[in-house]
Amino acid sequence: MKLTLQEQKQLDTLLQKYRNDTKVLEMKKYIQHGSISTYDHVESVTRVSYWLNRRLHLGANERILVAGAFLHDFYLYDWHTDSEGLHGFYHPGIACRNAVNHFHIDEHVQNIIRSHMWPLTITVLPLCREAWIVCMADKYISTKETLLSRRKAR
Repeated sequence: MKLTLQEQKQLDTLLQKYRNDTKVLEMKKYIQHGSISTYDHVESVTRVSYWLNRRLHLGANERILVAGAFLHDFYLYDWHTDSEGLHGFYHPGIACRNAVNHFHIDEHVQNIIRSHMWPLTITVLPLCREAWIVCMADKYISTKETLLSRRKAR
């Protein structure tokens, strides 16, 4: 899913606020799926979400879409050892709380983060097109990372 040079520049501009933030950079310390860091995972979900919105002419607000996509896994812990097996259920709320506290995100972006695990989190529905796009992009990227990226043996 390639972006044009102009689209990549626009995406980079939208992400500027987040990419070099010290708290966001902590996501590089944690593995998401296989050998992929949480930071690289949210980069991929953001890129796919942005691409889908552009290519399918979905009309999502790009600032809101990108913020929600990039912060959807802003939970800042190693879920493989620190979640007692319930990470899928609890991390959207933790990520949302972290994003609210650190970036003061609005309700729209909060819904994207809280609902990205739907239908696992059955009571937290995506309420806007941006949330649906991120939810679907996350499923695609998570499946791809899980199936194609194995953790390196230690």
